Amino acid sequence: MTSGYAIVAVLVVALGTILVGTYGLRVSRTTSDFYVASRTVSPWWNASAIGGEYLSAASFVGIAGLIFAYGPDMLWFPVGYTAGYLVLLTMVAAPLRRSGAYTLPDFAEARFRSRGVRAVASILALAIGWLYLLPQLEGAGLTLNTVTGAPDWLGALVVTVVVTANVMSGGMRSITFVQAFQYWLKLTAITVPIVFLIVVWQAHGADSLTKPEYPAFRQDTEVAFQRPTTIHAEKALFIKGTGEVDGVRIENTGIVLTDGYHRIGQGSEFTFPKDAPVPHLSTMAHNTNEMWSLPMSSGQDFPLYGAYSLIIATFLGTMGLPHVIVRFYTNPNGTAARRTTLIVLGLLSVFYLMPPMYGALGRLYTPELLMTGQTDAVVLVLPTRMIDGIGGELLGALVAGGAFAAFLSTSSGLVVSLAGVLSQDVLRLGGVRGFRISTVLAGLVPLAMTFVSTGMPVADMVGLAFAVAASSLCPLLMLGIWSSRITTVGAIAGMLAGGVPALTAGLVTMFADTGDAWYEILLSRPAAWTVPLGFTVMYVVSLLTQRHVPAGVQRTMVKLHAPENLGLDSSSSHSGPASGDERSQG
Repeated sequence: MTSGYAIVAVLVVALGTILVGTYGLRVSRTTSDFYVASRTVSPWWNASAIGGEYLSAASFVGIAGLIFAYGPDMLWFPVGYTAGYLVLLTMVAAPLRRSGAYTLPDFAEARFRSRGVRAVASILALAIGWLYLLPQLEGAGLTLNTVTGAPDWLGALVVTVVVTANVMSGGMRSITFVQAFQYWLKLTAITVPIVFLIVVWQAHGADSLTKPEYPAFRQDTEVAFQRPTTIHAEKALFIKGTGEVDGVRIENTGIVLTDGYHRIGQGSEFTFPKDAPVPHLSTMAHNTNEMWSLPMSSGQDFPLYGAYSLIIATFLGTMGLPHVIVRFYTNPNGTAARRTTLIVLGLLSVFYLMPPMYGALGRLYTPELLMTGQTDAVVLVLPTRMIDGIGGELLGALVAGGAFAAFLSTSSGLVVSLAGVLSQDVLRLGGVRGFRISTVLAGLVPLAMTFVSTGMPVADMVGLAFAVAASSLCPLLMLGIWSSRITTVGAIAGMLAGGVPALTAGLVTMFADTGDAWYEILLSRPAAWTVPLGFTVMYVVSLLTQRHVPAGVQRTMVKLHAPENLGLDSSSSHSGPASGDERSQG
C-alpha cells in the first residue's frame, strides 16, 4: 500500500508533533516544568493527554490485529486497558497524588524511607518502560513499511529522533500539549474511516462472519513474504510467481500447494487465486469464520488460563506503568486526579469501540495477512482494499497518520518517565541538563532492542509489559498505600519475586522461539502466577520482618489518606526532589 498521501500524512504528524512541542519549550522554564508541568494541568487537558499517551501501538493497530487473527477472546485487551483505569481510580489515584512525589521510585522512598526499595522500584520501572517502548518502535516500523515499503528500522528511528527532540526541548509541559492534540487526532483517524468502511461493507451485501467456511481471497492476490514463513493450506491450491517453496526454487512459474504445511522462503512473491481458502501462518488457529467468532477458539493451549491471565495483567498492570503514574503528579490535587481518571475512562471507552470493527472486516477483505503474519497491518490496509481510488488512499493516509501519532505520543510519555528515573536514580544528574542527557539514553536502549526482537504482535508485547508491572509495582502501590504492616524487606522481596519471573518470561518469549511447547502459554501470559506470587511474598515476608517497618509509617499513611483540606499533602510544602533547582532556563 505505497501511497504518496500516506507518506505526507506521516510527515505532517511528525512535523506537527515537533511544532507543538516547540510551543512547550517556550513555556518550560523550571525543573518542575520538565518533570511534572509544575502540577498545573487541568483534568480535561490532562485526561486528553493521558488518552493520547495511553492509546499506544497496541491500541491503534495491535488490538485489531489480534481480534482479526484470534477472535473475540482478544476483546479482553481493550476491556482490561479501560478497566485498569477504574482500579487505578478507586485504589491509588488520589493517595498517590497526595504523596507529592515526581516518579514512582520517589513514592517508594517516601513510603518506605529506604534507598533500597527505591533502587529496586527504579530498575523495574526502567525495565517496564523499555519493554513498553519496544512495541511502539516496532509498530512505527510496520506502519512506515506498509505505506512506503521502507525498512522496519527507519520507522523506529524516526519515532526515536522526534520523541527525543521533543522531550529534550520541553519535558512534561511540552509533551502534555503534544499528547492532548494527538488523542483527538487518533480518535478522528480511527473513527472516520470505519464509518465509510461499514457503509461499503453494507453496500457489498454485509457478508456474514459466522459462516462455516475459511477466509478466502476476494480476488487474485499477490503476496510478498518478507521473512521465512511456515504456512498451513486447508486445501490444495495453485499459485504462481517467484520464490522458494519447501526448498525448491520457483522462477515465474506455477506450483500446486498440497493441503498441509509448507515453508515459503524470504523474499518470495506469489499470486494466490480468487476464492481459494487462505492458508494460515502455522502458529495461528486454523479456524473457519464460524469457529473464529466463538469464544475460546483462539487456538492457544489452555485458553481459559490465557484469558484469566490477560485479565489480571491488564486490570492491575495499568497502575504500575511509570508513564501513567507520573501523569497524576501533574494534577493540582487529589480531587483533580480523580476527576481526570473519570474523564479518561470515557475517552478510552469511545476509542475502543473502533479496533474490533477493523479486525472483523479484515477477515473478509484482507485475509492474506493471516498467511504473512502481519495482522497488525489490518487497520492500515483496509481503507485502500475496500475503497478504490483517491477516497481509499485519503482514508488510508488518515489512518497512517493516526497510527504514527499513537507511536509518538505513547513514546513521549514513556521517555519522559524513564528520563526522570534515569536522571535521579541511575545517572544522579540533577536539573534540566541531567534530564536531557537521560532522555537520549531512554530512547536509544529500545531502539537497539528492535534489531534483535522476534517481531511478535505489538499487543502481546504490551501485554508482557503490563504483566511485569502488575507483578511488581502494583503490589508495591496497593500494599504500600493500604497496609501499614509492609516492611522494607517485604517490599523488596515482593517486587523481585513477582517482577523478575514475569520479566524473564517476557524476554524469553520475545527473543527466543518457544514453538508449540506446553509451557509457552505460561511464559507469554505469566500474570496469573507471577501477580499472586508478588503479593503473597510481599505480605508474608513483611509479617515475618515487622522490626523493619519504616519509621513514621503512621504519619505517612495519614498523609496519603487524609482529606486534602487538612493541609497534610506533601506537595503543598515542596515541589519535589529537584525543588532546589527551580531557576529560570531562559
